[in-house]
Amino acid sequence: MVVTRHQGRTFLTVRGPETRASMADCPADGEWIGIHFKLGTFMPLMPTGMLRDRNDVILADASARSFWLYGSAWEYPSFENADTFVDRLVKWGLVVTDPRIETALRGRPEGLSQRSGQRHFLRATGMTQATIRQIERARHATSLLQSGTAILQAVHEAGYYDQAHMTRSLRHFIGQTPLQIARGQEQLSLLYKTGDS
Repeated sequence: MVVTRHQGRTFLTVRGPETRASMADCPADGEWIGIHFKLGTFMPLMPTGMLRDRNDVILADASARSFWLYGSAWEYPSFENADTFVDRLVKWGLVVTDPRIETALRGRPEGLSQRSGQRHFLRATGMTQATIRQIERARHATSLLQSGTAILQAVHEAGYYDQAHMTRSLRHFIGQTPLQIARGQEQLSLLYKTGDS
């Protein structure tokens, strides 16, 4: 969820997962607050797959300070009350977390056949587990390059077959080549690093 304040207007955008790098228009006079949910968290009434890859939904204004969400007016969250906002969403059942996703990421699916587990994972996250692994590897390689690791060493440490393989992956998921990342000349997407590391 992203709250945008620009040219006197405030609006809330619900964004889904991204399976490739994308550009975001961020004018210098705008302000943004983003709430990033962990994998497996979703809004039951907005299927994650429907929101994937910038099929964003902008929620309608109820007033200058609020927006409509499933028939109720909600005040736009701020940096100070974002936790309370999320707690209310969870309490109302508008945001839920599927515990089977975390279990599946650890390789221990519960009570589902492999095929059913794959369909369930895709429905809850909007992505396959293979895509998520590729994104995590690209994020790891990006962190290595930003910390000064040589490109060939990053290829090895991130587990790519060769430099061409890593270059294709980073262009797709991060939007830059390994050399561009190592030089640090362009700002990276905020999505490249979402973990604790």
